[in-house]
Amino acid sequence: MNTIHIIEVCIALVFLLFSFYRDWFGASFTFLIAIIFLAVCGVLSPSEVLSGAANEQVIVIIMLLLIGDIIRQVGLIENIFDRLFTKTNNRHVFSFQMMSMVGVFSAFFNNTPLVAVMMPYVNNWSKRNNTSPSKLLIPLSYAAILGGGLTLIGTSTNLIVNGMYEEYTGQQLNMFDFIYVGLPMLIIGIIYLVFVGDKLLPNHESLLNASLNNRQYIVEGVIPKNSSFIGKTLKELGFIDVKGLFLFAVYRNDVKISIQSNMVFEANDSLFFTGDTEMVTELLNQRKDLVFPEANKLTYSKDSRMIEVVVSHNSNLISKDSREINFRARYNASLIAIHRNGELLKGKIRNQKLKAGDVLLLISDDLFEERTNNDNNIYMISKTSEIKKQLPHVTWLLIIGILVAVALSALHIVPIFTSLAVMLIVGFLTKISNPKDIVAKIDFNLGLTIILALAFGTAMLKTGVSQLIADGIIYVFSPLGTLGFLFALYILTSLLGAYITNKAAVAVSFPIAISMAIQLGYDPKPFVLLVSYAAAANFITPIGYQTNLMVYGPGNYTFRDFFKVGLPLTVLYMFATVGIIYWMYIN
Repeated sequence: MNTIHIIEVCIALVFLLFSFYRDWFGASFTFLIAIIFLAVCGVLSPSEVLSGAANEQVIVIIMLLLIGDIIRQVGLIENIFDRLFTKTNNRHVFSFQMMSMVGVFSAFFNNTPLVAVMMPYVNNWSKRNNTSPSKLLIPLSYAAILGGGLTLIGTSTNLIVNGMYEEYTGQQLNMFDFIYVGLPMLIIGIIYLVFVGDKLLPNHESLLNASLNNRQYIVEGVIPKNSSFIGKTLKELGFIDVKGLFLFAVYRNDVKISIQSNMVFEANDSLFFTGDTEMVTELLNQRKDLVFPEANKLTYSKDSRMIEVVVSHNSNLISKDSREINFRARYNASLIAIHRNGELLKGKIRNQKLKAGDVLLLISDDLFEERTNNDNNIYMISKTSEIKKQLPHVTWLLIIGILVAVALSALHIVPIFTSLAVMLIVGFLTKISNPKDIVAKIDFNLGLTIILALAFGTAMLKTGVSQLIADGIIYVFSPLGTLGFLFALYILTSLLGAYITNKAAVAVSFPIAISMAIQLGYDPKPFVLLVSYAAAANFITPIGYQTNLMVYGPGNYTFRDFFKVGLPLTVLYMFATVGIIYWMYIN
């Protein structure tokens, strides 16, 4: 072993963990810095850095995302759910049916666009049935995660692990290698969430009666020169006792001033409110006395409406403010307010750097939904118009195509790569999707992240860092035997996935799993499967998995909500995974 290279890989590993945990950079840029560092140090050759680009699984993931986006556009899932749940008005029955169907669909469709499709549906059902969405959105995310564990293509984590496994062994995991743990846990997870998790989920009463919902937003208004607010006190304006609206900061000449009931307002004062959607709408209607810097850039019309969107986990809007994004040019929309799970934002709204999971209140027109159909940076979570329904033959074409692709791959007749490529071409030829839009739909950040994660795994195996960590785990847990090693590997991967990202967890834990299996004299396959389960089954934090992050803001959840509901489910999943893998492959 080259001691210098070991130290260099350890430095890169520490940087990765800290950067992901502290959210210094995005996932792809964090990996890029680490890999360039290792390449400069001579740990990785250029061919090793780029070898992941030729990995079949990277392209398969991208194709699955493209197909998922087509499904989201044509309303396939909504068509099916409308038929199933139109008469369901009981929350527990709806929750059970919703999770069962989402779990099954997640086995074959990418769960991120699936949850994006279902969030407006769940919100609308909640409003119709006087139910808090906070009782349903975590179960929606968890069901998508549980269902993703049924098949190889159910989640990108499984495909990333398969790509690493193929690079190391020259073999691939089978389509249904995951079902032995995934199916029992889908059933157990749904039962747990319906009968136990429902009691642990928050019931935010403030979500029940708003036109969209009573999510608390941070909004900035400026007093114009001709405003009737000038010369009046806070008490005279009545901002003190307004239900649903709270003035928490006033800036004058960019200096924060003390808020008192007898303070007198002046022209150009910036007022920062926290309020629900209804109150923000009322404020907008007073635009002669209080203007909104961003909203004023957009021409008001009879078609203008308030829209709520959530920033996706891999959005290129992250770490940008509204001026850099230019909502008007990009979406013909204006950013009115931001909700960040109760966090009191400091400074002007237009200067706020967006984060994944932020809920944005926009004002736009009726064509906003059409403009964002091919955009994966934001997902709409409330809407006033329905997605256009396609002809029945389109729905059946997609369903049959996915099932045929899975069956051919499972029977080793046609590789999943070939089947998905044929599906995309058929989609273009039948005009379900436009080939001109394909570049805009490709998630280049995700592809780059996976390629670089594969390279980092190579560096850990090549230098022996993974062997050193595996030796340490074996030494510490040797009194507990093989079961102890499996539990230790699961806990390590699960914690990395929960508090950093699942892709970083795979990049770190996969080479450790390979080294551990070799050291113990076992087939690497069960250890690799365990890493995949542990990395994907993230229930205890909102940042560990993209669907958790998607429902985090819209559900008004806290970290504690995820931990309280997700910890028992994580423990159940861990014991089931270790027990079944030990019984099937090792015992």
